[in-house]
Amino acid sequence: MSEHFGTLSDGTPVHRWTLERAGVRVRILSYGGIVQSVEVPDRDGRTGNVVLGFAELDGYLSCPGPYFGALIGRYANRIAGGRFPLDGVTYALEPNNAPNSLHGGGRGFDKRVWDVTPVADGVRLSRVSEHGEEGFPGRLDVSATYTLDDTGSLRIAYEAVTDAPTVVNLTNHSYWNLAGSGHAGGHELRLDASRYTPVDADLIPTGELAEVAGTRFDFRETRKVGSGYDHNFVLTGGVTQTPREVAELHDPASGRVLTVTTTEPGLQLYTADHLPEPFAPGDGVALETQHFPDSPNQPDFPGTVLRPGGVFRSTTVYGFTTR
Repeated sequence: MSEHFGTLSDGTPVHRWTLERAGVRVRILSYGGIVQSVEVPDRDGRTGNVVLGFAELDGYLSCPGPYFGALIGRYANRIAGGRFPLDGVTYALEPNNAPNSLHGGGRGFDKRVWDVTPVADGVRLSRVSEHGEEGFPGRLDVSATYTLDDTGSLRIAYEAVTDAPTVVNLTNHSYWNLAGSGHAGGHELRLDASRYTPVDADLIPTGELAEVAGTRFDFRETRKVGSGYDHNFVLTGGVTQTPREVAELHDPASGRVLTVTTTEPGLQLYTADHLPEPFAPGDGVALETQHFPDSPNQPDFPGTVLRPGGVFRSTTVYGFTTR
């Protein structure tokens, strides 16, 4: 089911699609591929929205920096210095997170209106990212299919092809608050990751894959999330063909549990310590499945190059239960 959600300043209409199945209701915008809301029951059967977002389009337009619920690309996370080499050519990107490029540049996939097509149990968002868009090479045909399965799990399946060598790294940037409101630092988190990628002062990975044992980055056993995280975790298993469970987030007060399964090798834990009004720092927890930050400049990281004839595929599933 779709409805008009607003209009951009250039007259482009934005629509909202509602998916509902197995007691879960998800609303998705054609603008930015944004997951506007995810409504799930708590342990007592009371339904609440567990992602941060806005009731109207103007909220997203006036507060774009946090990327609330958005589809991120062409390259999720940071690329150092806004530059990367590929086949002997160095490509320059917009340093929108100076001195780095962040989440695809100043007008990444999160600020584009996508074409939306209904599919079984969901919708398929698609667009063409032309050669040179935000400095990236190659014409990229990209899609993201959002579906709800018979358990109410939200599945996002990404796919892309290119006509020239390029780099691709896609994710969803929802901020989860399983309580439905308030500070999320008391949520409990488990991550299937024995290593993480330390960063420099500009949040660029140093190239090291450091052990989490004995550090504040050890979430192999469930514990409170806390604050002060904007780091990539190296998920056990690396890149996989089928999604495997890599994370569990639990709110003891409501009993809601979020499980994350993915084909991706990394997960960015961001505790949202800099959210602007009307939200407060720490009101949500972002769990961004991804390839590693700055991979185009890090030859020892899992590769993100897509070439003509190849197909980029990535899947992440968000499951909801209570206990």
